[in-house]
Amino acid sequence: MTQTTWMDATAQAELVRTGQASPAELVDDAIERIERVNPQLHAVLRDRFDAARADARGELPAGPFRGVPMLLKDLGCHVAGDETNYGTSFLRDAGYRWPTDSYLARQFRAAGFVHLGRTNVPEFGTTITTEPVANPPARNPWNPEHSTGGSSGGSAAAVAAGLVPVAHAGDGGGSIRIPASECGVVGLKPTRARVSHGPDVGESWAGATIDGAITRTVRDAAAVLDAISTPMPGDPYVAPPFARPLADEVGAPVGRLRVGLLEATPGERYLDHPDCGAAVAAAGRLLEQIGCTVETGMPDGMFDEGFSRFFAATIAADTALTLSLLERSVLGREVADEELEPRNARYRAVGRTMTAADYLGARAYLGGWVRRMAAFWAPQELGGQGFDLLVTPTVATPPPELGWFGAAGPEEEGRRIGSFMPYTAQFNVTGQPAISLPLHWTEEGLPVGVQLVAAFGREDVLVRVAAALEEAAPWADRRPAVHA
Repeated sequence: MTQTTWMDATAQAELVRTGQASPAELVDDAIERIERVNPQLHAVLRDRFDAARADARGELPAGPFRGVPMLLKDLGCHVAGDETNYGTSFLRDAGYRWPTDSYLARQFRAAGFVHLGRTNVPEFGTTITTEPVANPPARNPWNPEHSTGGSSGGSAAAVAAGLVPVAHAGDGGGSIRIPASECGVVGLKPTRARVSHGPDVGESWAGATIDGAITRTVRDAAAVLDAISTPMPGDPYVAPPFARPLADEVGAPVGRLRVGLLEATPGERYLDHPDCGAAVAAAGRLLEQIGCTVETGMPDGMFDEGFSRFFAATIAADTALTLSLLERSVLGREVADEELEPRNARYRAVGRTMTAADYLGARAYLGGWVRRMAAFWAPQELGGQGFDLLVTPTVATPPPELGWFGAAGPEEEGRRIGSFMPYTAQFNVTGQPAISLPLHWTEEGLPVGVQLVAAFGREDVLVRVAAALEEAAPWADRRPAVHA
C-alpha cells in the first residue's frame, strides 16, 4: 500500500475510493503511528483502537472521507457509550459514558471518518495551553519542551506529527487557531452556528464557541467543513448557506480583494514578538503577489479593554452553569473547589455571584462592540470601510515553554493568558470565520501562524485566499522534530 503518513484526508479517501487501500489498512497504519509516537507527545489521551478496527472492517457510510482515521477532542462531540472528560479529574474518575451522540459526532461518522480516540485538552478548555492537572501536558512536535497551544492542543500536535490527517477541534477564544499556529498546521474557525452544538447545547459562551477541525491542508479544511456544516432542527440560529461547496473554492480565482494588514501594536498589556510582525509583513507581500490590494488597517474596537472584561464575564457565567449541570445530571454531587484548577474555580465563583442584569449588561455591551467591529468589512455605501480581509498574527509570540503560563501563580497566569492572545477571541464574539495558516518559522524552528479574518458567513473568501497562499508558500514538506 502507498505510504500514507503525510497524505492529507482527501488523498487518503481517494485511495479507498479507487481500491488502492482499504479503510482497515488506513486505520491500522494510523494506530501504529499513534502507538509509536504518542508517548513522546501525549497528544492522545484515550484510544478506542479495537472499536476503530471493527468499524473499519464493517459497513462504513459512503461519505466523502470513507475509511479515513481521525481523532476527537476530549471536549464536546459526545459519542454514545464513550467518555468525554473535558480535561477534568472528576469526570475521568467517574468513568461517565455519554448516553447520546452529538449531531457533530453523527456528521463525522456520516462523512465516513473512523475515530481512533480522544485528544488532550486543558480543563474545560478555558486556557490556551494544553497542560491540565488531570493529565500529562501535550508536547509540541517541533520542540517537546514547548506548548502546543490550547484548547485543541492535543489535536494540533497529532496532526502536525503525522499521526492522523484530521482531528476534531473547537474554538471559543482561539482554540482552533492558536494550536494550529503553535503546531504549524491549518486551523479554520467557522462562522457562528455553521456547525451545530446540538442536541445537548444550543449555544455556549454567549455564542462564541464553534466546532471544526485541525488539518494539514486547506483543501481538507474546506471539505471537512462541507461535511459537518448541516443545520439541524432546533438550532437557535444558523449561518448563511454557502453558494457552492467550500471545496470548490480551492483553486478558484482570488480576485482583486482589499486586505487590511494589522501593523498596529496591540498595547502594553499584550506581548508583541518581532517574529509575529515579520510573519504578517511576509503574508502581506504574498497577498500582493496573488493580486490583492494591501494596506494597513484594523477594525474600530479591536483592542478595547471593555471587550476582554465583558467576554470574561460571559465565560464565568457559562462555567458556573456547566459545572452545575454536571453536578446534577452526571456526578450527583457538588464539585469542590479543590477538584478544579484555580482558573476555573475563580470563573465559577464569579459566575455564581453574577446577577441576571450583570450578564445581560455584558451581552449588551458586546452587541454594540460587535457592530463597531463589523463596520471594517461592511460596504462603504453602508458606512463601512469596505475591506474583504483582515490579516493579523494568530498569537503574540511563538510557542512558549511548557509551564510558562502558570509559573508565577494563578493571578499572573490570567495576565499571561491575556497577554498572549490579542487577536483571536474578538472573532469568536463577532462570529466571523477566521483561519490560521503556517506561513512563518522562527530561527529556532518554531512555527508562527498568520490569521486571516473574513466577513460574517464568508468562509468562501478565506478558502480561496488560503489555498492561493498555500500554493505560493507551501508548507507540506516541513516536518517537526517529533513525527511519525
